[in-house]
Amino acid sequence: MNTFKRFLRHLRHTRASARASFPPATLQAIQTCIGAGEAKHRAEVRLVIEAALPLGAVLRNESSRARAHELFSHYRIWDTEENSGVLIYLNLADHRVEIVTDRTVGRVLKRADWESVCSTMTRSFANGIYHDGVLEALAQLNGLLTVHFPQTSHQKNEISNRPLML
Repeated sequence: MNTFKRFLRHLRHTRASARASFPPATLQAIQTCIGAGEAKHRAEVRLVIEAALPLGAVLRNESSRARAHELFSHYRIWDTEENSGVLIYLNLADHRVEIVTDRTVGRVLKRADWESVCSTMTRSFANGIYHDGVLEALAQLNGLLTVHFPQTSHQKNEISNRPLML
């Protein structure tokens, strides 16, 4: 893709536009859905929504995938007792959904599982349906995690369930 066009697209996507797509009620519903899922499985899920990459990253042609890995590290999603962290990263300017997992989850769930969860979101987002799209994808993800990592006892919540808007 043309770097200049991408630069302009990232310049146009602002936090205000992200908040319009993900208003407080949607963010609260996401937090509730993550918490409900974590009551059934042992994985730790964090959702990060970013309107656009920092402009320096766009000029360096950084991918959304690279940004997701950077945020996975920065927010210490890897730092869970069972190495079961899952980051869902939404880059609204690039229209990308990226999922990065810690090694325990990554060993069990397959690429097709992650692609299916991402596809659920991107199909809905393409139609401007953010609230229902993200909740449907989270329910799908929670189902997968519950099958492979069922909750065996009450565990401490190691990563905030609150979605993070950058």
